Amino acid sequence: MRFRTQRRLAFGAALILVLASRPALAHHAFAAEFDASAPVLLRGKVTKVEWINPHAWIHMLAETTGKPPQPWMVEGGTPNTLLRAGITRNSLKPGDEIVVRGYQAKDKSCDPACRANGRDITLTNGQKLFMGSSGTGAPRDGADPTEPAKPGTSPPANW
Repeated sequence: MRFRTQRRLAFGAALILVLASRPALAHHAFAAEFDASAPVLLRGKVTKVEWINPHAWIHMLAETTGKPPQPWMVEGGTPNTLLRAGITRNSLKPGDEIVVRGYQAKDKSCDPACRANGRDITLTNGQKLFMGSSGTGAPRDGADPTEPAKPGTSPPANW
């Protein structure tokens, strides 16, 4: 009888661990989806903002001289992270002009839109807001004000 109870407790504990780890498995690390060696600097107009978990998304039409505007989806941190950084639901509206620094997705197919992980946004008034999350494998490039860049490194030259 005692062995059966211990076995049930062990099974229950294992089941709890498996179920508790499911959300962690569903969330990705930066390196799984984005390319730290492919920095992007996007200038254009916001078309839509999705304030959803686990990451907010800013949709924009990036403008490049001599080319038609290209749709981009820029991943930000969690809504809570963005709120702490000073970005609210009312910070960005469709039509707002922004500049985004970030890193392009490993999948460069751009279908239906190119994707990037945003590190920071610069608004037309010059205000710069950190929009990424640190500790997820994103490059330590100095964009996160709470995390100093690695010694001897600096942001990519094309920023």
